[in-house]
Amino acid sequence: MAKVKTAFFCKNCGTQYSKWQGQCHACKEWNTIAEEILQKSKTEPWQAPKESLASIPIPIEEVSESQQARLATKDAELDRVLGGGVVPGSLVLLAGEPGVGKSTLLLQLALEVDYPALYVSGEESLTQIKLRSNRMSSGNSQCYLLNEANVENILAQAQKLKPKLLIVDSIQTLQTNLIDSGAGSVSQVRESTSLLQRFAKQVNLPIFVVGHITKDGMIAGPKILEHMVDVVLHFEGDRNYMYRILRTPKNRFGSTSELGIYEMESKGLRVVDNPSELLISSTSRNQSGHAIAATLEGMRPMLIECQALVSSAVYGTPQRSTTGFNVKRLNMLLAVLEKRVGFKLGEKDVFLNLAGGIRIEDPALDLAVAAAILSSSLDVVIPEKYCFAAEVGLSGELRNVPRVEQRMQEAEKLGFKTLIVAQKSKLPASKLEVIALDNIRGLVELLF
Repeated sequence: MAKVKTAFFCKNCGTQYSKWQGQCHACKEWNTIAEEILQKSKTEPWQAPKESLASIPIPIEEVSESQQARLATKDAELDRVLGGGVVPGSLVLLAGEPGVGKSTLLLQLALEVDYPALYVSGEESLTQIKLRSNRMSSGNSQCYLLNEANVENILAQAQKLKPKLLIVDSIQTLQTNLIDSGAGSVSQVRESTSLLQRFAKQVNLPIFVVGHITKDGMIAGPKILEHMVDVVLHFEGDRNYMYRILRTPKNRFGSTSELGIYEMESKGLRVVDNPSELLISSTSRNQSGHAIAATLEGMRPMLIECQALVSSAVYGTPQRSTTGFNVKRLNMLLAVLEKRVGFKLGEKDVFLNLAGGIRIEDPALDLAVAAAILSSSLDVVIPEKYCFAAEVGLSGELRNVPRVEQRMQEAEKLGFKTLIVAQKSKLPASKLEVIALDNIRGLVELLF
């Protein structure tokens, strides 16, 4: 009997070692190295088309510059995040927490497109998928289901069916005959992804792959998994909220700053066309501690409600708690308000929340956050129909933010009357009243 060959792999970065050790020298993580079987089977993988020219070098002058049209998905948010549609031959990785709606999003995608789609599941039976699809109003007679975990069988069926879209749920359940280790291991995930990538490029088929995440929020499996795919999508959401957010940490065919917003309903995920109306509460306009920020995420302008609560510290150490906003940025703004304006907030508990459970990194939030904190501290209501868009510097000065015109159009569309910006901002003509300020002290004199 032939001796079984084994090796040791780091579960975090995929680095291979000849023997076990406590720390990985590549990523410096501890207790992430595990033993896996390396013995290869003689089974041949799927056969690539003979007309494929991927392995033949050709002069750069002879490479065709014509681009294939992107495939529309009938999902406006997904098309926006991908950069205008699905690119043929691309490998897209969709990751997210359990229960956030990854499988629902991709099954809904397969049911809405007008072309043949193959949905492969290694986790659910065909009956379970059918029961889930019955809740969705859309239906595609060209949507095919397959319950399979072997990569070679999946690719053979895809080559026979010739769909225009392939969805695999999930990469951690796949196994290839080339590796003897169990499903979900570093070597299996790496080899299965490599086979899917080669198949996508050679037959020009877009493939969506679902990926699980660890308890730390990282994509499960080796780090090389994110490098091998063309697009990485993160599907985020809190179970206490109905909203789901789609982000792109990596996109070879478009911008990485785009944002897609969905609402989870009983019939599936609904595209949110105008998130500003949902993220602004109509019942909190006459209460202190509320300010509206005109933000920008990618190319999409949004108005977000900032809620602040400032109270006396019950315990010795004041608390600083935020939801959707960087807590270090909050500490910086509190220091600016205390140093430049004179508000004594060092002995106060400060709680900050962005309504709707959304997380935004736009620096234009600074002025709205500062206004909400001052409003709660003084218990003074900010005038109705006011919104803010400016960055606050360490010396208390207000700095301009990009694309003020788009922010103004969004504020005007939702019925706001006044926008407060920095003094140096380029102000286009608008029906909206624009107030330009030099520093944070001017905000206090204007509102409080």
